[in-house]
Amino acid sequence: MSELLLPPEHRYAKIIKEQLNEDGNELSILNLGPTHPATHGIFQNILLMDGERILDAEPTIGYIHRAFEKIAENRPFYQITPLTDRMNYCSSPINNMGWWMTLEKLLGVEVPKRAQYLRVIVMELARITDHLICNSILGVDTGAYTGFLYVFQFREKVYEIYEEICGARLTTNMGRIGGFERDWTPKAFELLNTFLEEFPPAWKEFENLFERNRIFIDRTVNVGPISAEKAMSYGFTGPNLRAAGVDYDVRVAHPYSSYEDFDFKIPVGKSGDTYDRFCVRNAEVWESLSIIRQALDKMPEGNEYHAEVPDYYLPPKEDVYHNMESLIYHFKIVMGEVPVPVAEIYHAVEGGNGELGFYLVTDGSRTPYRLHFRRPCFIYYQAYPEMIKGALLSDAIVILSSLNVIAGELDA
Repeated sequence: MSELLLPPEHRYAKIIKEQLNEDGNELSILNLGPTHPATHGIFQNILLMDGERILDAEPTIGYIHRAFEKIAENRPFYQITPLTDRMNYCSSPINNMGWWMTLEKLLGVEVPKRAQYLRVIVMELARITDHLICNSILGVDTGAYTGFLYVFQFREKVYEIYEEICGARLTTNMGRIGGFERDWTPKAFELLNTFLEEFPPAWKEFENLFERNRIFIDRTVNVGPISAEKAMSYGFTGPNLRAAGVDYDVRVAHPYSSYEDFDFKIPVGKSGDTYDRFCVRNAEVWESLSIIRQALDKMPEGNEYHAEVPDYYLPPKEDVYHNMESLIYHFKIVMGEVPVPVAEIYHAVEGGNGELGFYLVTDGSRTPYRLHFRRPCFIYYQAYPEMIKGALLSDAIVILSSLNVIAGELDA
């Protein structure tokens, strides 16, 4: 039997038997995960250790695998939205909007400008909360709980905005084909303006707490670096690629939802280490705030919040309750009785962790023939064993934290 087919402990047993460290003592195996409190998800890394130094690593994923892609092949298009929520649940609206845009590309739906701007606002709010969680938890992993406790209240304020828009907070199931299910209320804009006023000073204090902190710098600079060439060969995208010095951003390279109307920078790092990943995410939060303000300032007049596509856009709920035709259309759309074109398309958005793509093949039936989610976590996590070789065990924790591996996206 090939050694690669043996369980990791058997492969490492041979290594340990043949190798001794400088003191003549045997090397050891450390099982990090799958439910270790410092791994931020249900996945396992079996580490070959020389004391606290990592010599080799074997990652194991799939502990929460839910077969989303296979489930999607047996669900009508509207019923797939809740599956997207549960990938990167730290920024669910981006997943939702990416799925709707994929369907709109399939159906040739032109979304009104105002609805596109509203989508931009909610996607940038989601990006802010995603980066806020990643960077504040990275602070916790280096021993600083204060920053996390201080800024986490603003994640709740964003969730209050979500709740006002769609009634949900974490897994939002937000939007519909062609736009939103309802117009934003004055309360939603009021909450948004309050957030834009209160959050920036707090985020500045958060940056000041960490970016020049000697302990934090010692724990993150030159820890887990990856070169631009290596990052690209692994298929990195998002903040982890930009931290290595590559200015690739889907919002700029392939604009969608009118991102070409907004002026923003693409923060990039140099060394691709843990500190650069932290700083890139910090800078992206400021750019997201700028984009939201621009969207509010440029918001088109009127109250258009969805496209006129009655064959695919669910009728108003009050009509469904009192009008038989609306009830029939609601049933037909939800159950996938309205035909779709036969096509093969790919659409991507800039998710919290990088390029989130949807590869959709349809055969004209009520469900996708094939649907593949390009999950950035699944792609860049493959580099993790290489990034931690030669590092200390404590370094492995902060490297994993700075990559922002979301288990729901990793194991979809």
